[in-house]
Amino acid sequence: MSLFSNPEWINNFDFKYEKFEEIPQEVFDAINHDLDQITGPDPLVTVLISAWNEEVNILRCIASLSKTQASFPIEIIVVNNNSKDRTQDTIDKLNLKGLFEKKQGCGPARQFGQENARGKYVLLADADCFYPPCWVEEMTKVLKKPNVVCVYGRYSFISEPGFPRWQLFLLEKMKDIISEFRQLNRPYFNAYGLSMGYVLELGLKVGFIETNFWGDDGQLCLGLMKYGKVKQVRSNKARVWTGPRTLQRDGDLSKAFVVRIKRELKRFFRNFDSKLPEGSVHESKKTSS
Repeated sequence: MSLFSNPEWINNFDFKYEKFEEIPQEVFDAINHDLDQITGPDPLVTVLISAWNEEVNILRCIASLSKTQASFPIEIIVVNNNSKDRTQDTIDKLNLKGLFEKKQGCGPARQFGQENARGKYVLLADADCFYPPCWVEEMTKVLKKPNVVCVYGRYSFISEPGFPRWQLFLLEKMKDIISEFRQLNRPYFNAYGLSMGYVLELGLKVGFIETNFWGDDGQLCLGLMKYGKVKQVRSNKARVWTGPRTLQRDGDLSKAFVVRIKRELKRFFRNFDSKLPEGSVHESKKTSS
């Protein structure tokens, strides 16, 4: 986790295109060359991504995943969740499995994706995130441990004007500390679809909620808990990087701090209560960390 600047490796994938038609063919060719090196007919892991109106973001995401360094083959599935832009055109030009789900919501898209997955394990990724080369390997390493059914990783925000890296760093440290308390009895509060993995066989048994609400990832994690353990992947090498869009919804960074501190103080003591309040996963995801 960087204190003063974004990681340099992100610059390799932070394309400045704004529309699909601006993307040169040679960019697709280079990404596809790398994808062909890491994918195979018998994958151990399926990386599953739901994309809605992400015609350029999905290119950045897949470009970062194309540099995956793993000791086993993977497959990448991108589910176009009824996008209104040219997300489908971007998917069609990449060497991966593209699917289309008309029913709106990450839950329906991810459910359709896992029903078509071939890996023993599934790693959920987000279309607007950047993934370090070791992410797949580090997540899978923990997921393969005895009696582990679900894992989740940590993430950081990419600095932009008005959101300096050192302030984001402090927010992330607070977030990581809070996640340790959540892990005691409520790890599903930490299970975000931008960096989460699970055993496919069990994921199919539990299933994603097929309504359009923010919380399908945590709800799946909660359902998986009856089959085994949920573990946190703490390695900073596997830390995912994402833009500050969820922070910008609250206004500036100071307001984002206040909103999150108030929310966590309000439910702090509930983290030690093993009973799940009705609707808590849903409410948690509506105000993503």
